[in-house]
Amino acid sequence: MLRAILAVVISYVIMLVLAFIAFACAFLILSPEVIFKPAVYEASTTWIGIAFLINIVDALIGGFICALIAKGGRAPYALAFVVILLGLLVAFGDTKKGKMNAGLARAGNAPQLETIQKAYWPVWVPFAFPFTGAIGVLIGARMKRS
Repeated sequence: MLRAILAVVISYVIMLVLAFIAFACAFLILSPEVIFKPAVYEASTTWIGIAFLINIVDALIGGFICALIAKGGRAPYALAFVVILLGLLVAFGDTKKGKMNAGLARAGNAPQLETIQKAYWPVWVPFAFPFTGAIGVLIGARMKRS
């Protein structure tokens, strides 16, 4: 039981760290014209695609690590549940941020910190991330079992 709990906690922390690193690198590499729709802080279709790719790869790794640490059992299912639960909590916060920042004009030379603070997703995106992440976790766990 303790091994399963540790597997979920460690895997989730690793997923958070990997997601942070991946998003920070992608944000620094890509230009604001790629990340945002023209003249606003809403994420572009390209950025949404990159985010889903990061989300899936991150979840696959997290599920694999969880199954590796747990050595069997239902820990990956618990991790998938945690990903959905905490992801939905974050999604509601993102929705609020989107409502506050919708319609704000983005200057072409806006500082990076300002763009990060004001960036928002279309409403459906943050609600899709938890479910694609949970699916990725379960697939990643199966990859370990194979």
